Amino acid sequence: MSWGTELWDQFDNLEKHTQWGIDVLEKYIKFVKERTEIELSYAKQLRNLSKKYQPKKNSKEEEEYRYTSTRAFLATLNEMNDYAGQHEVISENMTSLITGELTRYVQELKQERKSHFHDGRKAQQHIETCWKQLEASKRRFERDCKEADRAQQYFEKMDADINVTKADVEKARQQAQLRHQMAEDSKAEYSSTLQKFNSEQHEHYYTHIPNIFQKIQEMEERRIVRIGESMKTFAEVDRQVIPIIGKCLDEITKAAESVDHKNDSQMVIEAFKSGFEPPGDIEFEDFTQPMKRTVSESSLSNSRGDGKSEPKFGGKSKGKLWPFIKKNKPPPPPPASASPSAVPNGPQSPKQQKEPLSHRFNEFMTSKPKIHCFRSLKRGLSLKLGAGPEDFSNLPPEQRRKKLQQKVDELNKDIQKELDQRDALTKMKDVYIKNPQMGDAASVDHRLSELAQNIEKLRLEVQKFEGWLAEVEGRLPARNEQPRRQSGMYEPQNPSAVNSCAQDRESPDGSYTEEQSQETEMKVPATDFDDEFDDEEPLPTIGTCKALYTFEGQNEGTISVAEGEMLYVIEEDKGDGWTRIRRNEDEEGYVPTSYVEVYLDKNAKDVYKPLQKISE
Repeated sequence: MSWGTELWDQFDNLEKHTQWGIDVLEKYIKFVKERTEIELSYAKQLRNLSKKYQPKKNSKEEEEYRYTSTRAFLATLNEMNDYAGQHEVISENMTSLITGELTRYVQELKQERKSHFHDGRKAQQHIETCWKQLEASKRRFERDCKEADRAQQYFEKMDADINVTKADVEKARQQAQLRHQMAEDSKAEYSSTLQKFNSEQHEHYYTHIPNIFQKIQEMEERRIVRIGESMKTFAEVDRQVIPIIGKCLDEITKAAESVDHKNDSQMVIEAFKSGFEPPGDIEFEDFTQPMKRTVSESSLSNSRGDGKSEPKFGGKSKGKLWPFIKKNKPPPPPPASASPSAVPNGPQSPKQQKEPLSHRFNEFMTSKPKIHCFRSLKRGLSLKLGAGPEDFSNLPPEQRRKKLQQKVDELNKDIQKELDQRDALTKMKDVYIKNPQMGDAASVDHRLSELAQNIEKLRLEVQKFEGWLAEVEGRLPARNEQPRRQSGMYEPQNPSAVNSCAQDRESPDGSYTEEQSQETEMKVPATDFDDEFDDEEPLPTIGTCKALYTFEGQNEGTISVAEGEMLYVIEEDKGDGWTRIRRNEDEEGYVPTSYVEVYLDKNAKDVYKPLQKISE
């Protein structure tokens, strides 16, 4: 079947049909383009999802991924990232193999279609011109024939009329002959034009038009084949990534099968095992005998009493960080407009104002009855700031042993790295000595000296941690030892220090109130440099002040002053309305800022600003 023979008279319909075919191709290109955008968007969302649930580096989440279940989840996230990459490959291949190729093909198809239909219109215009020439020749022949008939009739009429002269008759005859000749000429021209038109028409409908329509048909068939091949490529692009996607899914399945509940349970034991023995039985204490109550180590009251000074590791602690944190702060000062007669002794409101960290630390540093508690303060402060003791003494024995062993292994690795660098530099030095033109041998001596110092320091660190490790391994309780009752307490504390630090929380009958459980905070054991804080110097003065009114300090932490008295300022108002002053070495406290006129020394250094920054 050929469009040239079957559709010779459907030029306009073929033009519409081929335009529709191009529109279909462009629609398919748009469809594939939107598919590639969806694939890219899906891949991006998968990558973001995988990234969202990836553990953060140097965080607690990263430590949790040592369990088999969390490692399997991490493997799933990584495979999902690769899975997203395959969807990006689909998008890239569809863009290059389908969208790009079809877009170029559409442009070529439009140019080819335009050329073919231009030739068709040109052929139609030529046959129409031939038809017009034939019609003109026909009308001229018809007109000349009519003129010749009229001239013949006029001649015959003149020839039959006896009254007409011979000259007129001759003239009419000549005119009739002329018209007949013109009619013959028009007839010959018309015949020639007709033959020419028939020839052109035959060539038009049997040669030119069939050829043009055949080319259009081939063009349309190529378009149909091309769109079919693109659809096949569309499927092949997906099929090519199926094996890789299958591998990703196989890896996810493999990771899921690697989950070992027994191993995870054992890792929980290793992570949280304290190494302590369960508490033993509590001895019976007979109170029916008239005897002095003796508190044994295993009694409940002693267990509770010991618990006041020993750190707790378990459950949530609602307490404060330092033992003196409940120290009463002077109440808020009166407003500046208040007269001393209206408030002679300062405000008496029982509500205590929360004291800034720097105030409490300064008060603690200059308060001699509490100086023995500074060791606990420093331990608590180090924990509050995120820095634990170097020997990990704040941990249970088993956990401490693991941390120390881990530290020893890390130091040994560092030593090995330094040794490798030293060996490499030594070999380089030997090469320089043998071949001076390659470099100066003395240039590596300084680096070798640094490495030797680093190795010595690391070895000393290893010895120190190995000593602590041996100490921990020697202290771990044996199974045959009598277990002591533990409440999360790892080292016994000095009873006298315990009593002095916690006496404000003890009730009149000697038992602890509920405030104990809320204020006891985890404290780390003392280190060697604690002794340098045993005798603290008093706070330096930063200026002087003059008492404007008499103030009787009746609240704890305040000091009484007389009107006109000159005193030293050791801490200026921090915004809470109180100024800390000193009368002599043993008398210092807070007074309302509105009661004194302060003269600060501009050259004095505020030694508390670093602590204030730490507290903030």
